[in-house]
Amino acid sequence: MRATGEIQVIPIGVGVSLRAHVKRAHEIIAAQPGVEVALHAQGTNVEGELHDLLAAIEVLHETLHAEGVVRLSTAIKLGTRTDKTPSLRAKVQAVRGDQ
Repeated sequence: MRATGEIQVIPIGVGVSLRAHVKRAHEIIAAQPGVEVALHAQGTNVEGELHDLLAAIEVLHETLHAEGVVRLSTAIKLGTRTDKTPSLRAKVQAVRGDQ
């Protein structure tokens, strides 16, 4: 099942600046097979098969914890549909009126 969504990872207890950890989180999620990403100011938009997105989130948590981040708070929004194949590009085009 194809899905689109947004992932926002917030490392907790790592200091004032989160930039290095957020950058690392984006690198991890972008490196996962079957996951397309688009970074934005408050998180990362994702597209792919639902099982790939969920697996990528698991890898993200496992990796950041293994690298020393003790606590993570992750907000996840996922959308699926059965009437057509969802895509990030199509959603943006629809809002802009490009379709």
